[in-house]
Amino acid sequence: MKFRPIIRLIGLCSLCLGWSLPSVAQNGPKPKLVVQIVISQMRYDYLQRFYDNFSQSGFRTFLDQGVTYTNAYYNYMQTNTEAGLATLSTGTSPAQHGVIAPAWIDFTTGNRINLIEDRQVKGLDCEEGDGCYSPINLTAATLGDRLKESDPASKVLSIALSPASAIISGGASADVYWCYPDHGTWVSSSFYFPELPAWVKQYNSEKHYTNFLDRNWEPSRPFDSYRNTDRSVIDFVTEKKFRLKDFFKNLFTSSNANDERFDVEALQYSPFGNSLVTHFARQAIISEALGKDEHTDLLTICYDTPRYVSEHFGPRSIELEDMYYKLDAEIGEMIQFIFSQVKPEEAIIVLTSDHGTSDTFREPSRIPMGQFNADQFKMIMNGFLSAQYEPGNWIIDYIDRQLYLNREMIYKYGFDLTEVQTRAANFALQFRGVSAAMTASAMQSGYFGKGYAEKMQNSFYPKRSGDILINLMPGWIELREGVLSMSGSLYEYDTHVPLMWLGGGIGKNQIDRTVSLSDVAPTLARILQIPVPNASTGTAMEEIVR
Repeated sequence: MKFRPIIRLIGLCSLCLGWSLPSVAQNGPKPKLVVQIVISQMRYDYLQRFYDNFSQSGFRTFLDQGVTYTNAYYNYMQTNTEAGLATLSTGTSPAQHGVIAPAWIDFTTGNRINLIEDRQVKGLDCEEGDGCYSPINLTAATLGDRLKESDPASKVLSIALSPASAIISGGASADVYWCYPDHGTWVSSSFYFPELPAWVKQYNSEKHYTNFLDRNWEPSRPFDSYRNTDRSVIDFVTEKKFRLKDFFKNLFTSSNANDERFDVEALQYSPFGNSLVTHFARQAIISEALGKDEHTDLLTICYDTPRYVSEHFGPRSIELEDMYYKLDAEIGEMIQFIFSQVKPEEAIIVLTSDHGTSDTFREPSRIPMGQFNADQFKMIMNGFLSAQYEPGNWIIDYIDRQLYLNREMIYKYGFDLTEVQTRAANFALQFRGVSAAMTASAMQSGYFGKGYAEKMQNSFYPKRSGDILINLMPGWIELREGVLSMSGSLYEYDTHVPLMWLGGGIGKNQIDRTVSLSDVAPTLARILQIPVPNASTGTAMEEIVR
């Protein structure tokens, strides 16, 4: 009883001081280094399926020592790499950041626009005409842009095999690097640098990629310990050796299949593609002295190889599983390396993915699945509209679940755009594999607050999206040569991804509430004590920032 007055006094003091607590937290110590690791096309269920075979130092470090969100989802349909990375870097959905696909059709000209292609810049240390990329078509600021704006002395780096992955993750203000497959070097464009930094040129001159050219892809574990069963190239007979060049020479027709450039390009489809990224990222941390001063630095590392392996071998393949075991070891080494350069309480590592993927396509299969022939879809749709209206070329293109109509022809004949879109959408529903079709007019004029329509609308950006957006049935993918698995739907296997945090005194926790990947950027902005990216609609994750 005698302690109650003291408790009441403490409570009153807490209430009085409560108004100042947010500013105190905002002015607290910031991390010296934030590292964001994005593993392309990693489904959440991989953590569960492969858990027993993961090492203690890789993914398990996040699971056992960090904060894991078990229900982290993308809230839109077009779950492609470009849209996912833009969502992570801007804190909003494609409906706001405008990155709907790697390309789209300009309605005023009818031309295809590439997201990153920019002929006003040139590739650095590339052959003539190569590497002409920039964030020219990004419409929203990234987290890195905000950090550089708030503190110009901070360093922001973005590294990926793919130029699109590196540019979208970094934005306009980062130092952006990607791998040039023809030479196995790391390059950028004149948008970011007048010339490559000296340390990058030195790194390229050492030709580190040659260490992997003659290696064989050998299994990490005994055959009976793998969870998956499909396999194409891994052989458990020790006398037999496999080189990626041999496999991809048979899979694709290539004019340069007998020279070193083809070998380097093929590395991206093996675990060695991850190694190229890891090795260069470590060198970047050292050469740029990241985390060594009071100005917080931000490094984004995107692993594209898991997407390439998943698409060509399938998520039920031993090749994919083995690749994750090798990546697990590299993640463990990267964690140790980062914490050897920066104290664990002064560094934060967040690991996630840009999207998941469908199960491996099999023909035949008892499980409902199929392949959607986009070329056939365009041809039949054109015939339908020609019969309904006037003969002509009614379809400009089909890109990433979007059908672009020839609006010039529609206006020329005086037809009503909404009516043409509606007829085309209704006809699209007659195709095998199509589960939903929505028109641009409906998404512009209406609001859909739940269900599949909400996720389709969250993918819609009026200036770039097609006239018709379609969603395929569960298990269905677009027909592409050599591709067994693909993302791009609104189903759980495409939208549910890992989200894990480590370091910075965050501690250990498992959070089961549903969160959006749009929340990552505003959470990091709170930690960095900077404004959120200007298009951000996500909310900071209280379990992390508090």
